[in-house]
Amino acid sequence: MYYHPYSYPYPYYGNFPMYNDGRRFVYGAFPYEMLHSSPYDHRILLKDFGPEPYAVNINEAAKQNDTYRTALWTGHHLQVTLMSIPVDEDIGLEIHHGTDQFLRIEQGQGIVQMGKSKDNLNYVREVNDDYAIMVPAETWHNVTNTGNIPLKLYSIYAPPHHPFGTVHATKAAAMAAEAGQN
Repeated sequence: MYYHPYSYPYPYYGNFPMYNDGRRFVYGAFPYEMLHSSPYDHRILLKDFGPEPYAVNINEAAKQNDTYRTALWTGHHLQVTLMSIPVDEDIGLEIHHGTDQFLRIEQGQGIVQMGKSKDNLNYVREVNDDYAIMVPAETWHNVTNTGNIPLKLYSIYAPPHHPFGTVHATKAAAMAAEAGQN
């Protein structure tokens, strides 16, 4: 059975060649939608799903995110945010009182700096894809994008640090929102 462009009802299933093992075609059934879908059909909805149960391909979600910060899941004891840091920019020197933080780089490269005071950031490391950064509470820290593409990462706060549903399109918007909270 093969694809017919005007078939009804949808989805149309067909017996299509899956691959050629060198001697013959191996056939399998595919739904019509899988064969003729746009790349946008598989985009992940980026919004705060907490505190309901949720599972996501975090690597793809982080790479898809184009905002400075988007809360993806906010629970009672934990929060996951996605971040995109433009070339030659940084997260901004900050400290979290009573909140530990985990960051994981999914795309790009940068430098992480940490220390007990903002004038003495004595922990400095280069980071890139697949690096994890653990930031203890009461530690000053910053991550700077040193690459030539946006730095894509996700951050886990325990306990949550930002309000439920937080979306900051830019670093300036994030700083303005945080200034309004104080």
